[in-house]
Amino acid sequence: MTTHVLVGTSPADAARRAELGALADKLDAELAFLQLASPTLGDVLERLARSRESEVVLVGVSAGPGGPGVSWLRRVAADWWRAFGDGAPRVRTAPAFMEDTSQWRALVERARPITHGGPGLTSDAWDDVPGHRHQVFVCRGPRCTAAGAEHAWRGVVLGLMGAGLGDDDVLVTQTGCQFPCNRAPVISVQPDDVWYGSVDEEEAGAIVSQHLVAGTPVERLRLPRRRKA
Repeated sequence: MTTHVLVGTSPADAARRAELGALADKLDAELAFLQLASPTLGDVLERLARSRESEVVLVGVSAGPGGPGVSWLRRVAADWWRAFGDGAPRVRTAPAFMEDTSQWRALVERARPITHGGPGLTSDAWDDVPGHRHQVFVCRGPRCTAAGAEHAWRGVVLGLMGAGLGDDDVLVTQTGCQFPCNRAPVISVQPDDVWYGSVDEEEAGAIVSQHLVAGTPVERLRLPRRRKA
């Protein structure tokens, strides 16, 4: 028997769990997530394997620029498949993310089987601490998410892309609550120990261009930082 799984891959997909759940029901598919939401892809694959499903087809969706490329869905699935070992179901992954439900059938039909540990599992990205010079933490706690943290995240990611900066320059990470909630959305930049509040997409772009590229913090957005001695 073949089970289809719709996989939310980007951080933004975690915030639209109800929408994706309804879509999965419409497609007669299971729902799983790569990050920041449950059920995780690993948990769903584990459950299907224990129930002795013979084949699983994974089709990813992505709601934002902060999500991984389609190759990451295959890598994560391949790593799980290799670790599970004997008794794992046949796992196939779609060659592209689904952007419209009209693509569902074609993506399922074109899904390719995993036959080994997957590409990139021995690359530096899986073994070594990245060599970035800055790390940007975008708060995705309840207040920040409600206040538009997704737009702040988008502004940072698009700004870095426009400046030609990648993960080896600036690593962008979404977090739980960072406080202060009344200044949401909040972003912090390390190791500079600079905190910003009320960051929208445009202001996030300014943080990239002025702070992360030019090296000067954006004072109009900067929050006071009181440190214990």
